[in-house]
Amino acid sequence: MPREIDFFGVLLPGVLPVFLLSAVLQLVLDAVLSYVGAYRLGWHPALVRLCMFVCIFSALLVTLYQ
Repeated sequence: MPREIDFFGVLLPGVLPVFLLSAVLQLVLDAVLSYVGAYRLGWHPALVRLCMFVCIFSALLVTLYQ
């Protein structure tokens, strides 16, 4: 994976596609968990969402940068 991506002359970080993919995956998983009602079991739903995003982002980075 490249360290930087050239986007019309603007250099963007190489992890930006991974970040965007993890955001989409987190939104889908968040919708499923909201539909099921799993957030009623947690103490703080926003904290659960943040931790879920960090776990997804980290897992994708670890699999790509092995």
